[in-house]
Parts: sequence; C-alpha cells; structure tokens
Amino acid sequence: MQSTLAVVALGTIRKNAQIIKEYAEGTPLIAVVKDDAYGHGAAYVARALVGIASAFAVSTVNEGVELRLAGIGEEILVFTPPLDKDEVCRAAAYDLTVSITSPAALNLVLKSGERVRAHIALDTGMNRYGFRRGALDRAVKLCKRGGLEITGVYSHLYSPEDAHETKIQRLRFQDGAAVVREAYPEAVRHLAATGGVLAGKENYFDAVRVGIGLYGYLPHGFVNDIGIKPAMRLYATVAHNGKFSGGGVGYAKADKTYGNLHTLRMGYGDGCFRSELKGAVGKLCMDAHLCEGKGVFGRRKLVIGDASEYAARLNTTEYEALLRMGRSAEKRYVPIGGRKTQPSGAI
Repeated sequence: MQSTLAVVALGTIRKNAQIIKEYAEGTPLIAVVKDDAYGHGAAYVARALVGIASAFAVSTVNEGVELRLAGIGEEILVFTPPLDKDEVCRAAAYDLTVSITSPAALNLVLKSGERVRAHIALDTGMNRYGFRRGALDRAVKLCKRGGLEITGVYSHLYSPEDAHETKIQRLRFQDGAAVVREAYPEAVRHLAATGGVLAGKENYFDAVRVGIGLYGYLPHGFVNDIGIKPAMRLYATVAHNGKFSGGGVGYAKADKTYGNLHTLRMGYGDGCFRSELKGAVGKLCMDAHLCEGKGVFGRRKLVIGDASEYAARLNTTEYEALLRMGRSAEKRYVPIGGRKTQPSGAI
C-alpha cells in the first residue's frame, strides 16, 4: 500500500492496436514497447499484443533480452545500434534484430564475426541516427560482402503533422530504401510511427511502427478521433488525515486557510513533477503531497487518469508523463476481457 499503483488495462492496449491496424488498412504492425512499454510493462504489453503485432521494437539489447525471456517469439528490433562487441554477441544469442545506423556501427557488427539480423536506418532529416544517401551504397555493399542478413530498412518522421516536411522525408526514404531493396529485395520498409499513420497511407510502406497510440495517446498535432483510449491510471494511498493548523502546506507557506488536509504517499521521488499535480496543495515533497479535504487513512485514491491533461499543465508531452507515471509504481494488470474495477481500497 505504500507504493504508488499503476492499473494497466491490457484489453484497452490490445483494442487500441486493433483500431490503429484497421486504420492503417491492415498494414503489418511493429509494436513499440521500448522503455518498459512507455511505463506500462513491456512483457505484459507484448504478450497482450501477440497475434496482432508482427514484430516488436525496443530501445536496447537488454530490453530485447527481457522480452525473449518473457516468451516473445516474434522479431524484436533494437533501435539503439550496438555500441560494443558484447552487445552484438548478446543480440545474436537471443535472436534480436540490430539497427545499423552508421559506418562505425556497421564496422563493429562486421568485426564481431557474429551473424545477426539487422535493419538499416536511414537519416531522412531527423539527424539522430542513420545513413545519409551518399554513404548508403557503400554500406549496402559491405553488408552484402560481410554476409549480413538485412531484413528491414527504416527511418523516422520528425514532424509528421507537417505535410511538407513529411513529403520531403518520405521521398528521401523511398530513394534510400530502393538502394537497400536492390540488394535485399525482401527488406521490410517502415517509416510511419503513430503520427505517420495518421498523416496518410502513403507513409505505410510494408509496416507501421506504432508506440504512443498503443497506450491511448496521439503525438502533437493530431486529434484523438479514432477511438483509442488511455490504458493506465495512477493511484496513491492516503497516509495521513487531519485539520489545517496554520503555517505551511508541505514546503510552502499557506496562501489561504484550509479546513481538512490529507496526505497522499506520492511525491516527486515517484516520478511526478514537483511543481504541480492536480488536486495537490503546495509543492510536492519527495515522497508525499497534501490535498485539501478529508481522506480515509489506508485507502487508495486516483491521482492521474489522463496523461494528456497532466502533461498539458506542465508543458511537457504524454511520452514523458507516462514514463514518470509508470517508473516506480507497482503495476496491477486488468487482463484481456477482464472487468475494469477500482483497485482494492480505492476511494
């Protein structure tokens, strides 16, 4: 009861995936479950999406290994390129698909002597990872000469809500992907994340790579009118109940007189922003915050149900809000087909 509680509805995540896949006209879905599935629990989410997702994507080799150990048998793409030989070896041992993002990353993979599957990343304008067109021909030749199994080629749209910029990136991607497919005709082309899916079917190619949409949210510039719903709600436990006696509220001087105050066992040490939390009085403490009104000692109370509302008040994104919500919380999963209920002790 002392830990914050994140209640995650797996059926909602599965339904969101079905909605997005239908919207994308049945294009194969690569489910992005990096960073513990945006705080929702990668292993649980991946299991819930088996049969809908054709592949999964994670940020690091360690995340990929965790999915394999959890019984996930589909292809697992690791976005971050291997940064040392041990990571190449681990990727090979657990049948993970690595990203080749630069001449240095390619050289590392070739020198490792490991036979790994890989996707080639193209830099079409985001300037984060990937080959520019001028270096791509040589890279593909080296992959072929080194016997690498290239099963995909991808890039990322940095501003999918901007039709002009998206078109420029898409044309660059088409050009680079054609070079890869000349040597590897079966390489899967994927460009669109959630925003790219909503930006138009010309972005779909051979697969769509969806992250934030699985969890019920859309990226900046898009309106949620396709029926997806948030899958996680955050609860905290009432740890104290009393009357206001004057003085301060947490670490701030009270700016008015209160009646009753209650303390919730959740603070910025649990990933919340210190400056503001809906319903909080004063600034958050590290492990607690005050709320106006009466609470019931030992009972749980809903603190965050909508990451969009929380993120908007703090001038951040749903991505950051979700990661903070799920970072240190104990997770309870509502199974697929299970009835959504309040957690035990909730107010």
